[in-house]
Amino acid sequence: MWGRIAVHKFGVWAPKAEKMALCWHNQVLPMEGPNGRGWWMLEVPEAGCGDRYAFLFDDDPTPYPDPRSLRQPDGVHGTSEIYDHTAFEWHDQLWRGAPKTGSIIYELHIGTFSKEGTFDGAISRLKYLAELGITHVEVMPIAAWAGEQGWGYDGVALFATHEAYGGPDGFKRFVDACHATGLSVILDVVYNHFGPVGNYTGKFGDYLNNNRKTPWGDAVNLDSGGSDEVRRFFIDNALMWLKDYHCDGLRFDAVHAFIDLSAVHFLEQISSEVERLSSTLAREFFLIAESDLNDPRIVRSREANGYGMDAQWSDDFHHALFTNLYQPENKEQGYYADFGTLADLEKSLQQSFVYDGRYSGFRKRRHGRPPNGLAAHHFIHFDQNHDQVGNRAKGERIEHLVGIDAARVAVGILLTGPYLPMLFQGEEWAASTPFMYFADHEDEELRKQVAEGRRKEFAAFGFGDDVPNPEERETYEASKLNWDEQAEGKHAEMLAWVKELIKLRRSYVCLNDGNLHHLEVTVDEHSCTLVVQREEARIAANLDDELYTLNLLEGEELKLISRADIRPSEGRLELPPMTFALLMSPREAFEDRQVAIHGKR
Repeated sequence: MWGRIAVHKFGVWAPKAEKMALCWHNQVLPMEGPNGRGWWMLEVPEAGCGDRYAFLFDDDPTPYPDPRSLRQPDGVHGTSEIYDHTAFEWHDQLWRGAPKTGSIIYELHIGTFSKEGTFDGAISRLKYLAELGITHVEVMPIAAWAGEQGWGYDGVALFATHEAYGGPDGFKRFVDACHATGLSVILDVVYNHFGPVGNYTGKFGDYLNNNRKTPWGDAVNLDSGGSDEVRRFFIDNALMWLKDYHCDGLRFDAVHAFIDLSAVHFLEQISSEVERLSSTLAREFFLIAESDLNDPRIVRSREANGYGMDAQWSDDFHHALFTNLYQPENKEQGYYADFGTLADLEKSLQQSFVYDGRYSGFRKRRHGRPPNGLAAHHFIHFDQNHDQVGNRAKGERIEHLVGIDAARVAVGILLTGPYLPMLFQGEEWAASTPFMYFADHEDEELRKQVAEGRRKEFAAFGFGDDVPNPEERETYEASKLNWDEQAEGKHAEMLAWVKELIKLRRSYVCLNDGNLHHLEVTVDEHSCTLVVQREEARIAANLDDELYTLNLLEGEELKLISRADIRPSEGRLELPPMTFALLMSPREAFEDRQVAIHGKR
């Protein structure tokens, strides 16, 4: 809908400017300011939705887009467009969101999830996800960046949605359709850096602190002069996605790159303000952090001197599982060098953090802290994600590296564990398509640097020039899911396997219990076996290349096994190499065994 907003007020934080002007309708209108906080303002009664505008600094003749622009129809370098969030017609008034503790999350990338590579293209697959048993879709970043295709982590116009995906209304249609299908939406947001092209915030104020560095350059200014307004910028952005786009949660990228010495940490402030919005709207929100700090403060409540995030990604589980299925060459180990034993996998299942204060050879220091007292539902586990797939030279998925049998075992351990499981798009049918790193930098020199850097990065691993160029369109297109293969051979078998696992998880309370005191994990390094007892449920995985015999407990029944035509015989279950099985006992039999083991009280 297009219309007029009563007395539109333009505003911009630009504390360094001596004068500011608004470019609107081929006019240059002087702005009033700055006020005590460094803001310049101007009311324009005639301005309305769809109008283009930009800002002029001092005597610089170049018009710059609004850092808080809600729409950039011509890309991040172009003029901004007035957009009215209230004009969209929503249909989710009765939606309250899926419960956090019962989450089954599905990470997806809008550009490669469907053939169209758009929000509307993704909508056509939402019913499939709901029928699969997914509760939350975690959407990789959609804030506007320079160029067409990309992962989304180089956003520069953070309040605008990527136009190639379908713009702001396109994302609202997607969220509305998710809610109509019973799916909650978690949006991945990037507040630790801006992309390398199209970031004009430095013209306006000290959004970055050039005295502190991150892997992407200068750190975001969270605690130096002007940081109040910078923090306000990012927090307002977070609140916008929740309030105006009806998202059910946010995933904060790489929070370990937040350098903040404030008395109130940036994450704590976010969680506090989101809680206030939640109370106002009577809706519950899900806040997830990506952190490699192994610091339980991330997910502890603010009342317990934590930062108040609901959950965090757990890389340790992935690394421990992956290195027990796939042994990379020494020269490509990297952080995998810290993992590789079944004891690591056992610990990652027992308490999520493998590195809880112990020495890390990769980091050459002690790392982490025990997550004592925290339920499993504060940690998100995965056997693959966009990073672990896309940051390989050719974007190989786990099945490409270890085969279908091991991939079944991996997702079996994931979906029967006590933690919140997350699948990466296409893994549920062992997709044949890779998910590679791709980008579309506009600057030709930067394109060359990215491509050359990628080749050099993997040259030591023996790839030579056989590394896909991330700047070529073909690399992006090759990463799109091939939905037509779902019904074929191993893909159909894998999909059926994942559906059965999710169905079982939904059928038994013990498989959704986040109380880690109700979990017993045992491993045998010699036989390469893993056994997990979750009250009535017993999960067994044979990771060896030899047969393993599992003696059945009294009353125990085989519910699911990753290989066809294998059944218990004479009280035993013979598990072939690389096989997963789930067995279930009647509740009474489990409790009788507990009494027999621990004695009558």
